[in-house]
Amino acid sequence: MVHKGDDLASLRNSPDDASRPPAEHRDSQGDSQDGIGSKSQAAKGLVLSDFYQNGVVTVLHRLGPSNVAQLERELTRHGSTHPIALVLPCLYAELAKPALRHILDTLGELSYLNEIVVSLDRASALEFRLAKQYFSGLPQRVRLIWNDGHRIQSLLKLFVAKNLDIGHQGKGRGCWMAFGYILARNDSQVIALHDSDIASYSREYLARLCYPIANPNLNYEFCKGYYSRVTDRLHGRVTRLFITPLIRSLQQLVGPHPLLTFLDSFRYPLAGEFAMVRDLAWTNRIPGDWGLEIGVLAEVYRNCALRRICQADIADTYDHKHQPLSDDDPDAGLLKMCVDITKSLFRNLASEGVVLSDGVLKTLRATYLQSAQEAINRYENDAAINSLTFDRHEERTAVEVFLQGMKLATEGFLEDPLGVPMISNWSRVTHAIPDVFDRMIEAVEEDHAWDPTAEPAATPR
Repeated sequence: MVHKGDDLASLRNSPDDASRPPAEHRDSQGDSQDGIGSKSQAAKGLVLSDFYQNGVVTVLHRLGPSNVAQLERELTRHGSTHPIALVLPCLYAELAKPALRHILDTLGELSYLNEIVVSLDRASALEFRLAKQYFSGLPQRVRLIWNDGHRIQSLLKLFVAKNLDIGHQGKGRGCWMAFGYILARNDSQVIALHDSDIASYSREYLARLCYPIANPNLNYEFCKGYYSRVTDRLHGRVTRLFITPLIRSLQQLVGPHPLLTFLDSFRYPLAGEFAMVRDLAWTNRIPGDWGLEIGVLAEVYRNCALRRICQADIADTYDHKHQPLSDDDPDAGLLKMCVDITKSLFRNLASEGVVLSDGVLKTLRATYLQSAQEAINRYENDAAINSLTFDRHEERTAVEVFLQGMKLATEGFLEDPLGVPMISNWSRVTHAIPDVFDRMIEAVEEDHAWDPTAEPAATPR
């Protein structure tokens, strides 16, 4: 549990932290084991990461050249006592993208993974068969959770009949089902998760994400990944221009609060990559919308001691599918993301006893706008010194969309402060349905063994 004696509020970040980019550019990525700051590094022109510890959450930096080979050797050794499971939430449509093919090629080289669980959404019976073939080349034990299949759907209907909250179909529920299957098998002690659309994926991503949890000498229970989102321009608009200015505006209005200080300590709070001990998969509730990342951090804040939480720099840079603003559609794109994140933040603050009245929330929009404008200025200067493309009009347009999302979220929160319940944790599910894990394993294994060519009349619904 969180040690409330840890005075988070007394360790608030300096306001100047907003101007620091999440990670610095580096010039090369090799397997050299040269010491930090050695002459050989200087000769090679390597640029070291900063080593600043901001906020109250431990930061594990990238210092010097890549040491992925050493990390993988240690992960293989620790894997005998702390087996690692990887969860891949995946839409069937992503199988046609080069990013996922590259991820699988990379995973095929890793010996330290105990199992891989793919949570597959939006797949017909034929597409599920094709997906099984697609993932069958991996050397690890691989299972697909076919969330649209009749066996998993029957299980979800049982959950609803027992008054358990299962959320909406999407990444949140898909991850939750994968966690349940890993818990049911009880064969892995560490659970890592990352997306399936990472175009810049490398072996280092997963090694650095898992290492703080798999290495028992470090004694962490939750590790959040962070990285730089830079190509020829700055990306990560929702983090840069929305969530960080919003959190700091809330700190101005409601005063120091441990949850806000905790969230503000993460360099990339909306990163989709994290690793955790299996016990957290047992106790954490999961949001069923795009408030997933903030909701997960809030659950970790409640269920994990601060000294057991860290964030790790997992990559030089990060590139994945970029979401459109969708300024005219509140159910899509970054506007939808903004609405869900804001609601999640408001509801988690309310659960901590923070009073968010109509007047406070109206003032918040004005405070946020000022903070976001200051962030635009800082990032424009950041882009200039790094000779990056920077479109001030696009940045300001994004802020206007985020303001629109805040307004929609505020209206929804005031109308219904509780909103859609978070997905029930697996501790509650097992109390409601004592044999649920047996049912889960049976459903996944029967789907895995299903061969329609052998039984042409037994096609799943």
